[in-house]
Amino acid sequence: MSLIVITILFFLVTHFKRDLFKGSEPLKRSEGVLFITAMITLYLTKGGPLDLMGHLMFYAHMIQMAVLYLVIPPILIVAIPNWIWRKVLNLTFIKPIFTFFTKPLIAIILFNGLFSFYHIPLIFDAIKMNMWSHAGYTVFLFIFAIFMWWPLMNRLPEYQSIGGLMKVGYIFGNGILLTPACGLIIFADNPMYATYSDPSAWMQALSLCVPGATLASLNLSGPEVFNSMSLLEDQRLGGVIMKIIQEIVYGVVLAQTFFSWYRKEQEESDTADLMNPRFVE
Repeated sequence: MSLIVITILFFLVTHFKRDLFKGSEPLKRSEGVLFITAMITLYLTKGGPLDLMGHLMFYAHMIQMAVLYLVIPPILIVAIPNWIWRKVLNLTFIKPIFTFFTKPLIAIILFNGLFSFYHIPLIFDAIKMNMWSHAGYTVFLFIFAIFMWWPLMNRLPEYQSIGGLMKVGYIFGNGILLTPACGLIIFADNPMYATYSDPSAWMQALSLCVPGATLASLNLSGPEVFNSMSLLEDQRLGGVIMKIIQEIVYGVVLAQTFFSWYRKEQEESDTADLMNPRFVE
């Protein structure tokens, strides 16, 4: 319901009531399509069956994490019109915070650090078994995912902190920094997380999205009821899936970044040739 309200408000502000905002610009069709895509994807990730599956099986949780932090944020950044970004970022209490946390080095270290910190078994289990901690950390990490993607995806000329080959290096750096967490999960010799291996911890984590009375009536013994794989295979599959989705997303962004940089270099080279007196002669 909340996503429907957000979507309605978005189109009211960007299309139907746009004239009420000074400096507004017409909504592009691509922006509208991307915003709807982001909202549908967000619902499928956090409001659909995948959210429940993420409490039952670790690999589903990692799919959810990958989509939530690697797919949705860049789509949202591009979907929201530049004039809205400018109005939000020019707010006195937001601009200094946003400017600081979107500095490329800070953004890349903090996002990947927070993601890796989350997957330390002790931290992971504590967050998964507490509703407020789980919701809070999810939102917190999503905000830092926006910070991480901002240097790559934003279209505001005044916020272009890196360009060309530096963006390529930024993408490679992201891939490298996320690898240790995935590697730890993939190559572990034993199941790492109590919320997917210990029946009592698993039930407590599951109670965040399933009413207690319903759980009591099901008489579940543990996560193996819903998963044909062993706990270790499930865990390793989750790490592999996370890494694959990361490589696909970063690969697409890398290709777009490289060809955009190449076209720009070619245009600048052609312009320089045209302005060269020898070329004119």
